[in-house]
Amino acid sequence: MTKPAASVKVDRRSLRTQLMLRDALADALNDGEDLTRVTVAGLTDKAGLTRRTFYTHFKDIPDFVEQVESNILAAIRERIDAVVATDLTSLYENIDELEPAPGSVELLSYLKRNGRIIGALLGPGGDLAFAQRICAIACEAVEGRMKTGIFPGALGTFFNYYLSYVVSAEIGIVQRWFATGLVESPETMARLMTVIAFVRPGDLYGKPIDINVPEYGMKLLGLNVRAPRTAQTDTREDIDG
Repeated sequence: MTKPAASVKVDRRSLRTQLMLRDALADALNDGEDLTRVTVAGLTDKAGLTRRTFYTHFKDIPDFVEQVESNILAAIRERIDAVVATDLTSLYENIDELEPAPGSVELLSYLKRNGRIIGALLGPGGDLAFAQRICAIACEAVEGRMKTGIFPGALGTFFNYYLSYVVSAEIGIVQRWFATGLVESPETMARLMTVIAFVRPGDLYGKPIDINVPEYGMKLLGLNVRAPRTAQTDTREDIDG
């Protein structure tokens, strides 16, 4: 059913208002203002809007920021799902042909298109929890695929740390991309990120280190390792019985 013309007009006006406020937030943070000090008055002045208009859409600044971040995270999740749909065989073929992982260019292109606000939220004056939220949705999205076909002995604690390591490393690359001004194209970054996860210790020095990871993981988790005893731990054990 087609929306009435008036409804479409209101939707477009609402979207335009929200984009103006989002741009104003990005400008404020990129100009050095801290997110905790952003006010409705300051934001609406930057956007050229009234406070009444702001309160038509949002309860307060935290509600506004939450909605901005949630919309970005939903879009990121949708694009990560497209990357996750790739199996290892296809990924190896892409690497052999110097092609990025399917879906990765689209993901990075979205990040660059929305670079002003995403970079501002990831920056020193932004939301410290924003990167953590990206990390959480990425872990949730890729966990199932990463377990597919995995050696059973690598599951459990070893896998959980491996998952955190891989996702944190990829997000770290993206953060550096933003910090250096998004100079490289999404296509270049996609190719780089597709390959860099497979770089082994020593590869860049012509001395690759081959490790039987499943065997090492089993041995590592089978060790009965305890922290060195100290006066503090002895006292704690006495207290705890």
